Amino acid sequence: MPVSALYIARSTEIAARVLGGEMMIMSARDSTLFNLNEVATAIWEAADGVTPLEEIVQRKVCAEFEVEPAEALKDAESFVQELAERGILLVSDQPIPPRPAASSATSAL
Repeated sequence: MPVSALYIARSTEIAARVLGGEMMIMSARDSTLFNLNEVATAIWEAADGVTPLEEIVQRKVCAEFEVEPAEALKDAESFVQELAERGILLVSDQPIPPRPAASSATSAL
């Protein structure tokens, strides 16, 4: 039975910056700070809400890093689930329409 596609988008309730070559993300929900490695950063940057996670893994992760597609997808799904539970990524089985960024949320961080 085929697994339905997962679509991911970055939450607007976060602050994200590249510091020292690493992606740092802070959740506005609880001020938790996340430091993403290169693979996680590639997924994060490609999280546009319209590209399925499997395609992101194939085009970004497998193309740039030496990893088997099945293993890369499994790891990506775990990473996405962890960030979704923290409100940092939005996950859906359908494309996620773009939402306007809340300027007050980002300025408060």
